[in-house]
Amino acid sequence: MKISDILTKDPQVTSPDATICEAARKMKEHDIGMLPVCDGERLVGSLTDRDLAIRAIAEGCDPFNTKVRDVMTPKVYYCFEDSDVEDAAVIMENEQVRRLPVLNSQKRLIGIISIGDLAVRSGDEQLLEEVMERVCEPTGQ
Repeated sequence: MKISDILTKDPQVTSPDATICEAARKMKEHDIGMLPVCDGERLVGSLTDRDLAIRAIAEGCDPFNTKVRDVMTPKVYYCFEDSDVEDAAVIMENEQVRRLPVLNSQKRLIGIISIGDLAVRSGDEQLLEEVMERVCEPTGQ
């Protein structure tokens, strides 16, 4: 099965110049825990609810003046729409991430694949169990 068969299309995104308050409101409005950060059409990072908690709130950042670029995760793991679902699962397992941006052949963001997508849409229970086990392993940090 290809990633394009199970991805969530047209994901919500945020700009690196948006405030963290604006990004958090978007997360709340759409009930999501991660926003790809795009500078125009280029993927430059990701912002998770954990980034907001650890890098912003815990550090006392002003939500109305702190920019997404200041607290986002700049290293983004991603996959391509024409890859197999198993390829995305391997990335999720190895990097211990729950969501991956999906790019097209021009490296433009077209969707997101999450553990939930694997669970609901792939129909491969063994794959889901393997990914969940590895993603949830403590990293020793």
